[in-house]
Amino acid sequence: QVELVESGGGLVQPGGSLSLSCEASGNIYTINLMGWYRQAPGKERELVASVNSGGSTNYADSVKGRFIISRGMTEKTVYLQMYSLKPEDTAVYYCNSIGYQATQPPRPYYSWGQGTQVTVQG
Repeated sequence: QVELVESGGGLVQPGGSLSLSCEASGNIYTINLMGWYRQAPGKERELVASVNSGGSTNYADSVKGRFIISRGMTEKTVYLQMYSLKPEDTAVYYCNSIGYQATQPPRPYYSWGQGTQVTVQG
C-alpha cells in the first residue's frame, strides 16, 4: 500500500502564487513517476505536470511557463509551484504516483492522493 498526502492549496487572487506538496509513504521499492492532475467542476481530470525518476518533466500546455514541478531531496516528495494563477486554474488538484512496492517480487502500484482545493478568484 502506497499513500500520498498532499498539502498546500487554498484561495488566491488572479496573478497570485501557490505551492502544493505531496509526500509518498508506505512499502515503496521505487518511484517511477510522480505528477499532479486537476479536476474542475463538470470537467474530466487532466494532467497538469509530471516528473519521472530521471528528472524529466512534462507539462500541460495550459500551465507551461507558469507552473514548476520538482522533486524533493528524497524521491518520495514532489512539489508544484504555481505562478500567475488564473481563474481557470481553479480545481481540485490530485497527486499521482506510479512505481513498485517493496514486495517479493516487486508489485506495481498506482496511487492517488485525496486532493486539495485550489481556488483562484478576485
